[in-house]
Amino acid sequence: MEKVIIITGASRGIGAASALLAAKQNYAVCVNYQNDKAAAEKVVSTIQAAGSKAVAVAADVSKEADVKRLFAVTESELGPITGLVNNAGVLDQQTKFENMSVERWQRIFNINVIGSMLCAREAILRMSTQHGGQGGAIVNVSSTASFIGGPNEYVDYAASKGAIDSLTIGLAKEVAAEGIRVNAVRPGMIYTDIHASGGEPGRVDRLKEAIPMKRGGTAEEVANAIMWLLSEEASYCSGSFIELAGARR
Repeated sequence: MEKVIIITGASRGIGAASALLAAKQNYAVCVNYQNDKAAAEKVVSTIQAAGSKAVAVAADVSKEADVKRLFAVTESELGPITGLVNNAGVLDQQTKFENMSVERWQRIFNINVIGSMLCAREAILRMSTQHGGQGGAIVNVSSTASFIGGPNEYVDYAASKGAIDSLTIGLAKEVAAEGIRVNAVRPGMIYTDIHASGGEPGRVDRLKEAIPMKRGGTAEEVANAIMWLLSEEASYCSGSFIELAGARR
């Protein structure tokens, strides 16, 4: 059976790196994106140029109808889904908790948490042996912020990633007997565009001396861990977390 994977938020950063690596490992890849069609299509073109199958599908993961369409289009274009990477995530401007609005919290939780839950549900309905599926694997992209807490910058983002950790543990136990493994990665300071979204593009360089390894990580390093968790090499691994943070805790 061909391996077919959906990677949310795959037009840039960790998602794009995971999509490129998945294609090298003979997955057919759905590159999900919300707004940046050109970036997503560039990832797809790179994959296709190397002889692998890929499709770009626009979907706002916080919207149920969009997620259902994302899965339906992927199945139609690429075949039965065997893997999901819940990578789509957002943060907002660095600020203290007391300055944050309800609208900000709702946006972050809708995308980071509800989005991951919607995608995981649709994946389980297709992959579970109880629903006639052949099994599969889900990898959630959490963050070391889930246990560091993001004080004075991103307490809301950190809280959303704490929810992802709980989701990972609970789902892993719930679907273990249905042929589905659920794991997560917890990236630390990684060189991606997400820091610019928070208002500080150079954040990793500012903080790298606080990292025991004295450097930030790359999206490719995170992608390697994601793809290992999806692979048969991780066949007895579920409910687990891989931290990619240079020993920072």
